[in-house]
Amino acid sequence: MTQLEAAKQGIVTEAMRAVAAEEKVEVAAMCAAVASGRAVIPLNPAHQGVKPTGVGRLFKTKINANLGRSPTRSGIGDELVKLDVALQAGAQFVMDLSVGSGKGAEEIRQELREIRQGMLDHSPAPLGTVPIYETISRLDGDIPVMEPETLLQVIREQAEQGVDFMTLHAGLLRQHIPLTLTRKMGIVSRGGAIMAEWMKQHDAENPLYTHWDEVLDILVKYDVTVSLGDGLRPGCLADASDDAQFAELSVLGELVQRCRARGVQVMVEGPGHVPFNQIQMNMEREQEVCDGAPFYVLGPVVTDIAPAYDHIVSAIGATAAATYGASLLCYVTPAEHLGLPDATEVHQGCIAYLIAAHAGDVARGLPGARDRDDRMSDARFNFDWNAQFAEALDPCAARERWLKTRAETGAAHDDDHCSMCGKAFCAVRTSRRMREGL
Repeated sequence: MTQLEAAKQGIVTEAMRAVAAEEKVEVAAMCAAVASGRAVIPLNPAHQGVKPTGVGRLFKTKINANLGRSPTRSGIGDELVKLDVALQAGAQFVMDLSVGSGKGAEEIRQELREIRQGMLDHSPAPLGTVPIYETISRLDGDIPVMEPETLLQVIREQAEQGVDFMTLHAGLLRQHIPLTLTRKMGIVSRGGAIMAEWMKQHDAENPLYTHWDEVLDILVKYDVTVSLGDGLRPGCLADASDDAQFAELSVLGELVQRCRARGVQVMVEGPGHVPFNQIQMNMEREQEVCDGAPFYVLGPVVTDIAPAYDHIVSAIGATAAATYGASLLCYVTPAEHLGLPDATEVHQGCIAYLIAAHAGDVARGLPGARDRDDRMSDARFNFDWNAQFAEALDPCAARERWLKTRAETGAAHDDDHCSMCGKAFCAVRTSRRMREGL
């Protein structure tokens, strides 16, 4: 029985109890949220050691770190290092986006399986994949030679292996392709572009859409959560909130209902590059069209002109997304639009998105969200540096920067100020004196 099937029958699973305890919500509310489809717990029983983690507006906003080798860079060892970096930074979900490196089909299959198994073995966080990537990696020649049966086989193999959630670009239909031809950036989703080219070359409908019942038969068996991919997400501000994006979203709303009816947990992926003033509308539209299914967004990126700083640019958009409707944020690193991120950039992306997720939770008034900020304020007022580091999202960076100040000023034992204002001009010291004089 999947988590959704159990919840619909009023059965509270151990995973639901664990998430309820972690999130400090009533078990009954937890079960009701899963039963309605407004919360999901991506958890494949074959993934040993995975931590049950809830996604939905009832819970704290979560972040995902994208990992995986490219055709030209990295491998299993490097990606496991990045995995450890992401988990230590605080990522609650990870995705393996690995693609093959131009070898024979069986060799690529084994290579990708080993990378994925390494991540499954080392990750207590739920692991996601995009099966179309492996499908295409196995094929010789041009992309359009893909057979639907091959894609279904890859989905089955990954589900059997223990993948917890899968991005499936099933909502991009043949009728949507003409809507993309006048876009400035066209189709920027890898999965979306693959599907669009396949449909154009074969003059046929999206095979995931036409075989959706068969896909659900596989996923319900292993309780794999669907992450409905936004193949037509905007890749620049000029293309945001256009007819193509929203035409696909309407189909995703239909697929949400088909997943729920089959007992398959489902969440929906969202844009993309979006001007800041359009983010609230995008979040609210998804909630309406997709009946409150958890929204999993990349960014949004709110300006196109900051390569090397897109983790900051997108975290600005992600804060608004978390405030107005998103439940899971896919991080962006400083390498976005430039190359495959290294371990340092993975860390920077995770921290930027932990900030965005937390700020969004505070903004929407989630119970207890501000407690950590209040403890930090108390520690700052009391010049309790160790307590400040304990509350920091990146304790090591905060401590290292503080130690640098001490080394520069020689203030080895004088901790009641910092070098920004100095002792005489420290406003906190003044406030403390004023309070002590009352």
